[in-house]
Amino acid sequence: MLEGFRERKLDVTVALQELSDIAQSLGAKSLKDRLERELVKKLEEDRFHLVVVGEFNHGKSSFVNALLGENVLPVGVTPTTAAIHHLKFSEKPEATVVMQSGNRESIPFEETRRFAVGGGKSADEIDYLEVGYPAPLLKERILLVDTPGVNDLSLQRADITYSYIPRADAVLFLLDAGQILKESERQFLNDKLLKASRDKIVFVITKWDILNEEEKREALAYARTQLANLVKDPVVFPISAETALAGRADESGMPELLAHLTTFLAEERGRILLDNALGEGINATNLLAKGVDARRRSLAMKTEELERRIKVLEDDLKGQAGTIEQRRMRIREEISGIKVGAQKDLERFVDETVRQLPNVIDSAKKDDLRKFLPAFLEDTFRQWAEAEGKEIAHKLEELTEKTIALIKEDAHEASRRVASTLGTDVKKLDIQIDTFRYDASVAGVLMLGIGTMLAVNVIAGGALIVAAPLLALVVRDRVDAEYKKRANEQAPEVVKAAAAQIGPKLDEMIEEFAKKLDAWVVTAGEELYREILEVLNATRDARASGEKDEAAAKAEVEAQDSRLGKARSRIEQLRGSLWTPKDKLRIADGSAAIAGDAA
Repeated sequence: MLEGFRERKLDVTVALQELSDIAQSLGAKSLKDRLERELVKKLEEDRFHLVVVGEFNHGKSSFVNALLGENVLPVGVTPTTAAIHHLKFSEKPEATVVMQSGNRESIPFEETRRFAVGGGKSADEIDYLEVGYPAPLLKERILLVDTPGVNDLSLQRADITYSYIPRADAVLFLLDAGQILKESERQFLNDKLLKASRDKIVFVITKWDILNEEEKREALAYARTQLANLVKDPVVFPISAETALAGRADESGMPELLAHLTTFLAEERGRILLDNALGEGINATNLLAKGVDARRRSLAMKTEELERRIKVLEDDLKGQAGTIEQRRMRIREEISGIKVGAQKDLERFVDETVRQLPNVIDSAKKDDLRKFLPAFLEDTFRQWAEAEGKEIAHKLEELTEKTIALIKEDAHEASRRVASTLGTDVKKLDIQIDTFRYDASVAGVLMLGIGTMLAVNVIAGGALIVAAPLLALVVRDRVDAEYKKRANEQAPEVVKAAAAQIGPKLDEMIEEFAKKLDAWVVTAGEELYREILEVLNATRDARASGEKDEAAAKAEVEAQDSRLGKARSRIEQLRGSLWTPKDKLRIADGSAAIAGDAA
């Protein structure tokens, strides 16, 4: 299946490369660079992401080793100190520590076992450990993300839940054959995983070899029944990693799981990936068609007339800068208002939480307080962050929609002026703003129509990341007669300290969104002028150098037009062949999403 996907991806890459070559022949350098950088190269480098999630002592490390085909990772890592592992293919074993600061430090592969339990680095300093290994699965351009096992999934690192899982192509959720679907796992699935990842979860029952045949039948039936209450038609695979690693793969269940994964990645996730790229390719053909049209008309002009019109367009582009700056100023003003509103909401939340804490603490039993209070604080922060995240995401989405509407108006007006300058009809030079290219961070999620859920997850995750170390302060002391008193004294300060860190985090996220939107406004505002001017300048330069006579130049532009038409037909054909009518109906029903529809 993956071989078939690679063949389709090669066909798509070749089709997009043809567009890049046409852009180069027209002199549209910016568009050529964009096609190479954002489509061809990105498609060639893209990997499927598999994320493994499971509680500690579920045989997770053994399972990952079985996926890789041999014992690569240490087994029995202390759950509180293990780092996230990014496992990718390399010709020989290698390892790199990636720090939160972005710094990278190569280490001997043999040290990965020591590193997994701390390696002399503070867990807060480490982002992830990148491990390269010559495993067959990884050679299929798969990045395997092994997350730290914990005693309770509710304690799972927030960046795993809110960052890794939403971006994964498939999530392997591990269950223990000895205790299938514990309450903590059920709660984690309901609260954190199913909202964003329902269609890409594969349930793996580990330690299958500890059960006898009758117990296996009962366990599998129980798992499917219980999971069906959470997920429609759950995908469940019982696995014995130890059996696979012992050389008896046929008895382990691994071949069946790997067959499913490769089919799912190639047929579901892979087709969406290619559909997105082809949708962007169609947008590029629209811009190239304008370039061909501009060059054809420029060939009919005398040199002096061509120079004059290029000068008019250049002057118009300079004038456009003022309009663009107005749009950017408006974004900055609205973003400032959103940030102020978020900070006021945070202040109100802190005041209300601090006001409620004495009642919460005093009404709890002393022996229960140590366990209850941290959970209460965490849930309180999470609920606020999710609610605030929805509100912020809604405001950012509204700002984006208004900005796009204004940029489209600007572009249509610019298109009219370009058409007037070139002396051609307006319709053929009409421009459709390429909103698909606006793809970055939360902003990209909103623009692609995936909804605000991921924005909520990112914001909530950020809040919990900075709050978690502070929330832990409450439970450091022993439970004794003075605990309630100390809890009343410490808890409000913990809440305030956490909020003091969450505030800048919210500002940072909103500001990052603003930067992406601002960059897109600048690009979109100049795009039409830049592409047309590059083509006209190429025509002028060719005429000045005497490379071709008029007849040859006209023949060339008609050949380019024909070549572009064939390239577009090929891209449309490839895109149409990705999906059967049944696929399209299923997608329309909401069981999958083609982000390429935004193109």
